[in-house]
Amino acid sequence: MGGLRSFSLLAACALALAACEAPVEPVPIPPDRPATPVKPAPPPAVPSGPSEKSERLAAYYTKVEAQLVGQGLLRTDGGGPDTQFSRRMLLENFERIAFFDEYARGGGLTASFGTQSRLKRWDQPVRMTVEFGRNVPEAQQRIDRAEVARYAARLARITGHPITMSDSNPNYHVLYMSEDDSAALPGRIKALVPNINQNALNIFNNLPRSIHCLVIAFSSETGGYDYAKAIAVIRAEHPSLLRKSCVHEELAQGLGLANDSPRARPSIFNDDDEFALLTSHDELLLKMLYDRRLRAGMSWDQARPIAETIADELLGGPS
Repeated sequence: MGGLRSFSLLAACALALAACEAPVEPVPIPPDRPATPVKPAPPPAVPSGPSEKSERLAAYYTKVEAQLVGQGLLRTDGGGPDTQFSRRMLLENFERIAFFDEYARGGGLTASFGTQSRLKRWDQPVRMTVEFGRNVPEAQQRIDRAEVARYAARLARITGHPITMSDSNPNYHVLYMSEDDSAALPGRIKALVPNINQNALNIFNNLPRSIHCLVIAFSSETGGYDYAKAIAVIRAEHPSLLRKSCVHEELAQGLGLANDSPRARPSIFNDDDEFALLTSHDELLLKMLYDRRLRAGMSWDQARPIAETIADELLGGPS
């Protein structure tokens, strides 16, 4: 469900906070107190409902979901007898999805042209938080917040990595934004990552409707491969299954499975939209990615013999 539906990339900018400190300015002398009190600014108006543009977008995505389901796509069964895979296939998919980037680092939507990268993942604990645009209904917020919490717990069980929901110093931000929130989105991204690469920031301006959702992850230092922060953006206009599918793909890609492959099956890391939710195959990819015998920054040549051993253990021997 990458490609036209979603994408992920590792930003080239690092989170070197010391380099972002603003120079200290002299403290100005306070002005004389005015004779009459200044009236406080009125609170922002509460949205009365979605705009016509947002409603049209919601209708479009509802039609997209119905068409895909009608074609037998967006499966939720996790794979079955018709989607069996071998050890060789698992290893090939792991190489392609974990060691290649769909987009050039720091290049926005510029394709990577199939350049092999290195293994990327989180070494520090992941603390997820969910945030909503002002125009997302409260009832939908409750549903989506619960969905992210359930999935975060599942990802933690699969990977063995500490992944929790926390509003205290979060480093993985899941933003549900409607079309009516789009004007505020770039500013919010900039607030979360003040030194974000401009090419990465430009992605959030006027997102085409072909991009259903996205995730962008940031390394702890320039040119690094260990993630320190991630931001996932999900369109609030999606009907329930598309919203859930975005959660499953983007949050997993933001853990380090950054590419898609047309050969991966059963998998959400494929442009064919066959599967909506994380599959049994994808769980194995995540287990391999976070195996302690691998480390961030490894090349495929370095990781291959270890990955082969892990695959044998997961599948019960060579096949």
